[in-house]
Amino acid sequence: MAYTNFTDLKASVANYLGRSDLTSVIPDFISFAELRMARDLRTRQMLQSATALTVSGDGKVALPTNFLEIRDLHIQGNPRYPITYMSPSLFTRDAPADESGKPIYYTILATEFELAPKPDTAYTLEILYYAKPTVLSTGNASNVFLANYPDALLYASLLEAEPYLINDARSQTWATLYDRAIKNISDADQNGEYSGIPLQMRVTSR
Repeated sequence: MAYTNFTDLKASVANYLGRSDLTSVIPDFISFAELRMARDLRTRQMLQSATALTVSGDGKVALPTNFLEIRDLHIQGNPRYPITYMSPSLFTRDAPADESGKPIYYTILATEFELAPKPDTAYTLEILYYAKPTVLSTGNASNVFLANYPDALLYASLLEAEPYLINDARSQTWATLYDRAIKNISDADQNGEYSGIPLQMRVTSR
């Protein structure tokens, strides 16, 4: 059957499993499937933008609550002012984190950006990031995963169901179909992003 909303997806999972007695636990299978996909997928459809205002003298800014992974960070302006990422260890060792000025470096620690130098005034950060979709529920009938990748979400839900049903033989089937779907989605997304860009050769010196 076709499934375009949470109710339809639950019915499809029950049909594929051949069970009518799992109404109370199928939402759990779907929730675990969404967690799996949030770890495995990074596509254009998952990108969101947000802004955050720095505080003078405070080098820390909270990440968006649905943050998965950073794509770009810069300061608003004309032109925009890019901020360069540094790994936490490199940031601790080399970044001018004790100085004050316009931030030029950042790292991510737990649930915060840390900027260096510390902002000397209020700057508006523009954040482009991969966002965790709002989970499916009776109050949220669809999301990025269901709207764009329903096959992968179904396979992941079935894969999460089999350990509960103590049916290890079917786990490999759903795992294979899920892995194939994720690869196809990732390949298609990459091809779609770069298909209009001609290849260029660059000569670099050391």
